[in-house]
Amino acid sequence: MNHAQLTALGRALRLLGEHGEALGADTPDARLHEVRADLRRALDLLDETVTTAAPATRCAEHPNGPVDEDAPDRCLLCETRRRSARRAELNGAYGPPRSAGGQPAGDPAPSRYGTRGDRPQPQQRWLPEAWNGQTWQLCGTPRRDRREAELYLAAQRRGPRPAMAYRLVHEFTDYEVLRVWGEPLRIDIEPMGNL
Repeated sequence: MNHAQLTALGRALRLLGEHGEALGADTPDARLHEVRADLRRALDLLDETVTTAAPATRCAEHPNGPVDEDAPDRCLLCETRRRSARRAELNGAYGPPRSAGGQPAGDPAPSRYGTRGDRPQPQQRWLPEAWNGQTWQLCGTPRRDRREAELYLAAQRRGPRPAMAYRLVHEFTDYEVLRVWGEPLRIDIEPMGNL
């Protein structure tokens, strides 16, 4: 809604409010026809102003999402999320049963550093990076497969606007540059060499 539409709609609604205050048992028919014309004008302005469909659900996250009549907010997406959470809770998906002391059954004492199963396994990724003239920057989604990352960089080099240089960085608890394509030259972004 732009400012002109907002102003016109506000003016029409205020005029209707004045008509409502002036109505009485002895209001003549000519005045009622005037009220009807102002009401139609306000409805036409409202029709011009509203551009989206009316919300199908009472959900703030998915107002035009699929409808589930049984859900309290009529949102199928949120209700599906709630149902799966309840189902996981009932199926015991929140871990092994605990003893009365709050410790997992079978563990004599908590470990200071946790058990091996609690620590995440190291993940390795291949990061495709492009030289933008100043620094290396990520130029695509980090990949779990090296061959896929190299194919992605090959496609980037053949694209319509290739970068000056590309490199593939291996991330596995540390970073290691695996391969560099092209020559990364530093470009001064200031015109005339910053004179």
